[in-house]
Amino acid sequence: MSRELEFFFDVGSPASYLAWTQAPGLCRRTGATLRYRPMLLGGVFKATGNASPAAVPAKGRYSGRDMQRFAHRYGVTLNQNPHFPVNTLMAMRLAAAAAAVDSDQRDTVLAALFEGLWLQERDLSDLDVLGRTLAEAGLDSAHWATLAQDQAVKDRLKATTEEAVERGVFGAPTFFVGEEMFFGQDRLDFVEEALQT
Repeated sequence: MSRELEFFFDVGSPASYLAWTQAPGLCRRTGATLRYRPMLLGGVFKATGNASPAAVPAKGRYSGRDMQRFAHRYGVTLNQNPHFPVNTLMAMRLAAAAAAVDSDQRDTVLAALFEGLWLQERDLSDLDVLGRTLAEAGLDSAHWATLAQDQAVKDRLKATTEEAVERGVFGAPTFFVGEEMFFGQDRLDFVEEALQT
């Protein structure tokens, strides 16, 4: 039976972006099924008393450099978004809506959001910029804007955030293989080992 990898993330997290670039390949190598679990990182921080590394200047500087090390290791580009931290409420509602649809649409939406923030350096808290980003990805931005306002989507995002906190999540990205939790994009080697056992 194929194992499942749960991926709790917020697109506003550069570490989540790095994990997103690697998780599909990891799942292909291990035969695992990737389950995207969009959550609101701000809600997780509030519930757990945690904060972004950027809240501590020295840690923020180090974290930014460390993210670049991993981007180099993974062979991907990670740009420092000048609007960081970005309010991702609407973007994460879109991610929650996308997680419930077919994989092609889901993957296109997630790529538009992650790349909009971490390659194109856009302020996705601006609804016009968000809509344009979706449209440029070939998506019907009006359709997705309607989905993002659907109460069921809002409730799903809230419920997933609450579930994450209940399961011990305190930051993003966080992975689960069964009940085993792994925090951080720098723990993907342990995730892969867990999926192979």
